[in-house]
Amino acid sequence: MSAVAESPTHSHSQVTENYLFNTKGFLSWALTLDHKRIGLMYLVGVMSSFLVGGLLALLIRAELFTPGELFLNNKQFNQVFTLHGAVMVFLFIIPSVPAALGNFLVPVMLGAKDVAFPRLNLCSFYLWVGGAIFFLCALFYTGLDTGWTFYTPYSSSSEFGTMGPVVWATMGVFILGFSSIFTGLNFIVTINTMRPPGMAWFKMPLFLWATYSTSIIQVLATPVLGITVLLLAAERVLKIGIFDPHLNGDPVTYQHFFWFYSHPAVYIMILPGMGIISELMSVHSHKSIFGYRFIAYSSVAIAIFGFLVWGHHMFTAGMAEVTTVVFSALTFSVSIPSAIKVFNWLATMYKGTVYLNTPMCYALNFLFLFTIGGLTGLWLGALSTDRALHDTYFVVAHFHYVMMGGTLVAFVGGLFHWWPKMTGKMFNDLWGKISCLLVFIGFNMTFLPQFVLGSRGMPRRYARYLEEFQVLHQISTAGAFVLGAGLFVALGVLIHSLMRGRRAPNNPWGAATLEWQCTSPPPFYNFASAPSVTDPYDYLPLKYISEEEGWVYISPTKSTDPQAHPEIAKS
Repeated sequence: MSAVAESPTHSHSQVTENYLFNTKGFLSWALTLDHKRIGLMYLVGVMSSFLVGGLLALLIRAELFTPGELFLNNKQFNQVFTLHGAVMVFLFIIPSVPAALGNFLVPVMLGAKDVAFPRLNLCSFYLWVGGAIFFLCALFYTGLDTGWTFYTPYSSSSEFGTMGPVVWATMGVFILGFSSIFTGLNFIVTINTMRPPGMAWFKMPLFLWATYSTSIIQVLATPVLGITVLLLAAERVLKIGIFDPHLNGDPVTYQHFFWFYSHPAVYIMILPGMGIISELMSVHSHKSIFGYRFIAYSSVAIAIFGFLVWGHHMFTAGMAEVTTVVFSALTFSVSIPSAIKVFNWLATMYKGTVYLNTPMCYALNFLFLFTIGGLTGLWLGALSTDRALHDTYFVVAHFHYVMMGGTLVAFVGGLFHWWPKMTGKMFNDLWGKISCLLVFIGFNMTFLPQFVLGSRGMPRRYARYLEEFQVLHQISTAGAFVLGAGLFVALGVLIHSLMRGRRAPNNPWGAATLEWQCTSPPPFYNFASAPSVTDPYDYLPLKYISEEEGWVYISPTKSTDPQAHPEIAKS
């Protein structure tokens, strides 16, 4: 039941007043059913998690500046590494785009008043908070050092007691999984049932296609992780043999279960980012997206292929030769829909009016970094080269080029793109572009040397290394701090806009999707009246008025010649 149906008697002023100030007080936020406020609360949560994970990453890189011990012993290094990986994966990357931007944007892009299940939406947020608290307590106060994957037999036979940090952390992951499932279910039902008349499947913005595909993965794959961590906790508490070889269990079974979820989870992370880039490339090139149906179908194809390729994480685990060949072939095939997207994004820019503003700079940044991440995955999908590169820094660099160069950069670009709509404030574009430049330079300084380290045999997760690797590690550490500086500049730009930014027009970028038809920030119920459903990538009916007024929409029933309509009312 939507929020509108629950509260039918609202005055016109309540409907049109923006969602930030419609009601005031802590409880109005804590108990809100408004998808926009829930999205903002998710945003604060995932950004706080990213801050924690990022500072831990800088701590790891600082320790690796010299070959010997600097300020962390081996055990402490393992604990910091575990905390960094677990926080980044489970608390930031997986929920970042779907839970934060997805919650805010999906109903508005549909011209709807809220998601299909507002109460379930609020419940999913509090499950995320509860799982995060559960998870962080286990990591901070009990010294968990199993690595973020909780591989057995290490996690099933660590030095802690029966109810040690492994049980607490896995229960936190279990709770976070329910949050992810509820969010995915909500989006599937919302997109299926709440599209307005005139918005057929192939008239939806591509961000909605990406969100829908991601939600299918969340609903189908996350229960596998939940069962796996429950079995791991049961093994520790009840002492029954499932994964622990000391109890006649099979540790490779754990790897199959874990990666059957975690490889689709890679696409839970990257697919929403691809949806963001599709919007940014079209809007900021001011050109209809090239190959709309191919991009839409490729999102679904990636979701399907994501369930079939988990075995490439286990080529060195002793799998049968035929099995490894099949998984290798499937791994190469998953690159096809990703390559389709990259080609279509490049074709969209061709002969377009490309505006090199902050969101577009981040989109171009994504294109470069994600392409490197995708191409280096070919070495890890090939059986012969994976034998040498497995568990080296080559894997670390590849993973970060896909996850950080992909998901994080797309997330920040999307945040800049929709920030005027979310807050009603414009940011400083020059400093936004400076932040993007620092991120680009720092990212490549950090992770390009790691490809070389891995190809020379430097193992990942090691606190100590040979002196011959020192120069490359020092370049990587310096780059990490440049990258951190760039991200802090981006944060500063956004915070500064809240205090000093000028008022944002309803449509500052000239976008054609429905969310830009409402005010900035949106009203409590998104639209005072039902918006006109238009082609989300048709920019001909839009006319630029001024910096203060932005772009306005001209009815497609009239001529699109600006000279023919001097009387156009400013929206």
